[in-house]
Amino acid sequence: MRDYLQGLPEQFNEMLQMKLNLPSRYKKEYQNILVSGLGGSAIGGDILRSYAFSQAAIPVIVNRDYDIPAFVGPQSLVLAVSYSGNTEETLSAYRQAERAGANIIVVSGGGKLSSLAREDGNMVVEIPAGLSPRAATGYLFCPLALILEELGLLSGVSKDLAETSRVLADLKEEINPAVDYDQNIARQLAGEMKGRIPVIWGSSAHSEVAAWRWKAQINENAKSPAYYNVFPELNHNELVGFEAPGDLISQILIVILRDPGDHERVKKRIDISRQVIESRVAKVMEVEARGNSFLARFYSLVYIGDYTSYYLALEYGINPTPVEVIDYLKAELNK
Repeated sequence: MRDYLQGLPEQFNEMLQMKLNLPSRYKKEYQNILVSGLGGSAIGGDILRSYAFSQAAIPVIVNRDYDIPAFVGPQSLVLAVSYSGNTEETLSAYRQAERAGANIIVVSGGGKLSSLAREDGNMVVEIPAGLSPRAATGYLFCPLALILEELGLLSGVSKDLAETSRVLADLKEEINPAVDYDQNIARQLAGEMKGRIPVIWGSSAHSEVAAWRWKAQINENAKSPAYYNVFPELNHNELVGFEAPGDLISQILIVILRDPGDHERVKKRIDISRQVIESRVAKVMEVEARGNSFLARFYSLVYIGDYTSYYLALEYGINPTPVEVIDYLKAELNK
């Protein structure tokens, strides 16, 4: 996992060298875009959805299921994503999209999904295999954004990806394992999380997916519970839930992800919410996004969270890479 984290900035550079060569049949008007995937393979779709929020004139929807929505049809672009190519839910969704007459592009490291797509005459973007899916977010996201750029649905993608790579390379120098605790924000966050329940707060349309990613990485790498929510929605429910039981609440660590693009009212909500809960929980910590573009800022938050989950695993004496419970579940499903 350490090597995976070290290599993330380079994933963006590799993908920027990729030649998509989209067949002309994909260059048409669409009514919607569906990204279908699960787990680490779905995170690229979530990032794409947030990235496209302020640009794309049509909706980008993420599907994490065996079934696809009823609206999918000949005017839909379906991006089927599976790092292994063998995710059963994604294979099911792919077959349904094919029957619905959707325009399908597969992003995968190989497996059954790539084979099926080639047999059906659909485009396959093959990405480097051999990593854990949750460690391949650059490979899994970049092709999706570059496809939409080539289709004219997004602009400035290549420039934003290049900035993201630079920001992550600089950030790596501050949070990698060679940097001592006192100078390493990711190590400090992990140290504060140990023995506590982390709750990550982000903001809708900016750091929401980053907060979800923190939660998932803490689950998978540190094998620990973690939870997330987003502003402004959490001010209408979760904020009330910090009164009882007091002994449990006192073991919660709140991590707030800050983005310069947050709505001014959201910034004020964050400040007030911190005042409300700070004396009731173990601690409140904040992490500031870095960079100019949405993608650079987003991935800077993600990268700090990824390293934090890695260091938390080490704090607990756990190997962050295996996910034995997921492997067991898959084996049981296949019996």
